[in-house]
Amino acid sequence: MLLAGDIGGTKTNLALYASKEDIRTPLREAKLPSAQYATLAALVHDFIKQVDLPDIKIDRAVFGVAGPVVAGKAKITNLPWHMEEKQLEQTLNIPSVTLLNDLAAMATAIPLLHSADLHILNAGKPVSHGTLAVVAPGTGLGEATLAWDGAHYRVHPSEGGHVDFAPTNAFEIGMLVYLLEHMSHVSYEHVCSGIGLPNIYAYVKASGMFDEPKWLADKMSQVKDVTPLIVQGANGKSSDDTSDFQEPEAICVATIKAFASILGAETGNMVLKSLATGGVYLGGGLPPRIQTFLEDPEFMRAFTSKGRFSEMLKDVPVSIILNGKVGLMGAASFGFDL
Repeated sequence: MLLAGDIGGTKTNLALYASKEDIRTPLREAKLPSAQYATLAALVHDFIKQVDLPDIKIDRAVFGVAGPVVAGKAKITNLPWHMEEKQLEQTLNIPSVTLLNDLAAMATAIPLLHSADLHILNAGKPVSHGTLAVVAPGTGLGEATLAWDGAHYRVHPSEGGHVDFAPTNAFEIGMLVYLLEHMSHVSYEHVCSGIGLPNIYAYVKASGMFDEPKWLADKMSQVKDVTPLIVQGANGKSSDDTSDFQEPEAICVATIKAFASILGAETGNMVLKSLATGGVYLGGGLPPRIQTFLEDPEFMRAFTSKGRFSEMLKDVPVSIILNGKVGLMGAASFGFDL
């Protein structure tokens, strides 16, 4: 019996599996709000209570965590959680616990995905057994690669989302100057993730290019996380759970367009740094929610705008991962392959 988890800064997906053949149909699964728990152990205990299997014996657990894993220890980048494999084995009474970088978990699942799990932005001309790359803007920005070793793909995690942000136009240069007045280091995660969207929005608002509507300002003052409101405002959807719709708000549209361009540029950077001729996959929670903006030609323009390597990048396939359980599937697959 395997317990797999996809541990994010906002939400955690947990599932119980009996075999690798059931990787898409676990015995039990649940989604829990990460920030409402003091520790990973507390969250897992709550999950075990919920699944209501009193006689269950979990043999192994694999948790994909949003942060670097070094010597069996990890800290969630956007949560105050410190985790250690040996300690979790004792606390949870599970013989084997493995902590895995969340992007390594997501990347592990890439070879398992079906066509229905993907939305193709650029078909390209993939090189057989070429390196694959994953760029995943969720709460933070995760990146990983998969390299062919002659028999199968091996996953290589990274913390590439925390490298210095490199602006590519006058708007982004102005935003970098603005953000450096408020923080000592501006990474791609600060402008290309769930925690980064409010930074772009703040600059667009401060620049005076667009007026912020009162209804949106009122809504934002009432919530801790304004990212969903920005996305909803750009898509023209109501900011609450009703069937009402409204026109897209210009300030939100400008924010998401800037985000999509930055994501395109960084995705192209990732391809160059890893020579990902097999294709690149956009994971995380944001790409499916802004799909129409990523289908706009500006995304691929930013992706391919790499000087002498522009023509090479046009041949690289780009896909959005639509399956929201890809991290969970990857953690489970890794666990069964141990």
